[in-house]
Amino acid sequence: MRADAQANRDRLLTAAGPVLAEHGADASMRDIARRAGVGLATLLRHFPTREALLEALLRTSFDALTARAAEVEADGSPQEALMVWLREFVAFTTDNHGVVTSMVKAIEEPESELHASCVALKAAGARLLTRAQAADAARSDVDGADLFALVSALAWLGDQPGHEARAKRLFDVVMGAIVTDRAA
Repeated sequence: MRADAQANRDRLLTAAGPVLAEHGADASMRDIARRAGVGLATLLRHFPTREALLEALLRTSFDALTARAAEVEADGSPQEALMVWLREFVAFTTDNHGVVTSMVKAIEEPESELHASCVALKAAGARLLTRAQAADAARSDVDGADLFALVSALAWLGDQPGHEARAKRLFDVVMGAIVTDRAA
């Protein structure tokens, strides 16, 4: 890629993060281009679809969350690792308005540009849950798909104006129902 094209791509990604955090996943592509100081055609050359732009922005974050699962798994007790990682996952999705909808959709669509990162993220959570279950620290009747659905619901609730505090409280309620040994 030419240096000027790479510079434009980098400016677009830098501008897109705050716009998406401010306005959610449905933020105006034109606003992103404007903040980056390029035309809409330049944005569309680099990112022909909204999902392509989201994928470029989110893949790094999803991959970091996936790697974080391995870190907390190595550093903490099974139930602590599960709770820490899930709290960070919910915080990320709440801070990035509208992301949870894109994630849930991408899990079901193998052709989605976000699919691989979302599947890896879901598998990381399932691995932490399985580890907690093996230590008798989590309910055995919950699987990775259930966990992802619950976390997605909490993230969606936290994404709704005025419900952030309720989502945080319900996170503790849900974790209390899943994690069987919270004292350790």
